[in-house]
Amino acid sequence: MGKLRALGIRFTVTVVSLICCGVFEHHRLRRSQTLQQLFSIFPGGCPGAGLLLLRAAIGVTTIIQGGLYLADPRNLTLQTATIGLLAIGSGALLLVGFLTPVAGTLVGLSTLGIALAWLPAASQNLFDAKLPAVFAVIMSAAIVFLGPGALSIDARLFGRREIIIPPVSRSPR
Repeated sequence: MGKLRALGIRFTVTVVSLICCGVFEHHRLRRSQTLQQLFSIFPGGCPGAGLLLLRAAIGVTTIIQGGLYLADPRNLTLQTATIGLLAIGSGALLLVGFLTPVAGTLVGLSTLGIALAWLPAASQNLFDAKLPAVFAVIMSAAIVFLGPGALSIDARLFGRREIIIPPVSRSPR
């Protein structure tokens, strides 16, 4: 490989992995590209509005579930208060579309934990039955995989931008 570099031949190692959603190609990225890799595309129009509705549905549900944890003073312990505050925080992050992959992962894992009794459930639990919990986990996974959409804070902060370079006027010689 060192001889090829000496000859001026450049090469890149590409790893292709198969995942259940399709084929993803991983490249060695520069530091400026790693943040863009965290988010997928930021679709606008009807797909962006659909992602907004999906984020709003799961975000509001998670905020209500976190409020139910904090609303019961008899069962309020440090653990349930922490779960409630994290649920409210991650639901609010999903609602506004900020740090969407992190918040979506947190919501999905916490919902899975409540449904499988890994975490203590609130006295009034939205995820008593398995079906609503499965729907919430699937919706959270969809949000994580699809990205936040154009109608989000993530799109404003990390979205693609159009850079217009003005023409250079050449001075006469």
